[in-house]
Amino acid sequence: MSEQQLSLDDVYRLAYECMKANGCNHENATALAETMTAAERDLCHAHGLFRLPGYAASLKSGKVKGDAKPTIKKIAPAVLQLDAHNGYAPLALKQAKQPLADCTKENGIAAMALIRVHHFAALWMEIEALANLGLAAFAFTAYKPAVAPPGGSKPFFGTNPMAFGWPRSGKPPMVFDQASAAMARGEVMIAARDGRTLPEGVGIDKNGQPTTDPDEVLKGAMLTFGGYKGASIALMIELLVGPLIGEHASFEAALNDNNDGGPPQGGELLIAIDPTKFGHPDDPYQHAERLFDELLSQPGTRLPAARRYANREKTEKQGVTVPQSLLEKIKSLR
Repeated sequence: MSEQQLSLDDVYRLAYECMKANGCNHENATALAETMTAAERDLCHAHGLFRLPGYAASLKSGKVKGDAKPTIKKIAPAVLQLDAHNGYAPLALKQAKQPLADCTKENGIAAMALIRVHHFAALWMEIEALANLGLAAFAFTAYKPAVAPPGGSKPFFGTNPMAFGWPRSGKPPMVFDQASAAMARGEVMIAARDGRTLPEGVGIDKNGQPTTDPDEVLKGAMLTFGGYKGASIALMIELLVGPLIGEHASFEAALNDNNDGGPPQGGELLIAIDPTKFGHPDDPYQHAERLFDELLSQPGTRLPAARRYANREKTEKQGVTVPQSLLEKIKSLR
């Protein structure tokens, strides 16, 4: 597969110009370009430029507003609601960070419900931003049906990721971001694009039979990780980002989507915690460091996100490689 080397500045410029050309205002184009560049920087390609054609398609179809201006209101002492007004998540999340942090530091714990938002990126970005403010944080979101429930053979759950982060003094935060599916759907799509097979247990074909062919999985359904355990987490997330905050569950998102290739309308729930407000008699951050040190004392172990941070250090100097076919597709959209 032919590839081209790009600097991170090149990635940002390409994404920004394409988003502007397809109907975003400066604020939304900036937030989207920052998000895609961060994903490429950390070698999370499934959430980087790979997503750009989908962003452009949903702008062209009119499903998403490229000039949306998020608004925030308090609906309970420690509960905020952000209305994205049918815009993309990156700008909404950028504007949500400080109000949620302020509310958390006032109350010890706070939540923000994002509604009328179109989420297409990894969750670790918003979690890392909150952890860098000294907060522990959770994020949850859903999607359209892509994952079969245990015992079923048809898509029902979204890939339904959740993320958690813990702040560290003088070090990047500990952050994990994982789908309740056996694999992120974007990774399955990239495997199909690149002609690679999948590990066993990722998905089934349209007849409900196990397969390692990504094209067949995309026609059929993905599976949850850990069987019923992953399905329980997927169901929990459906409840947290659907009924709890008055947004679409995955099956409802599918019913209301125009299938233009971009993300459907849905919700996201952020929960932030101030570790200093939960009664620790000493220092919760140093206590966590003792836990991390004990874990890392075993050879071969690492903390979640360590690989991403290592990728980041490398790509900030060397840039990234992008498939030529993807670059040509993006350039045709400008």
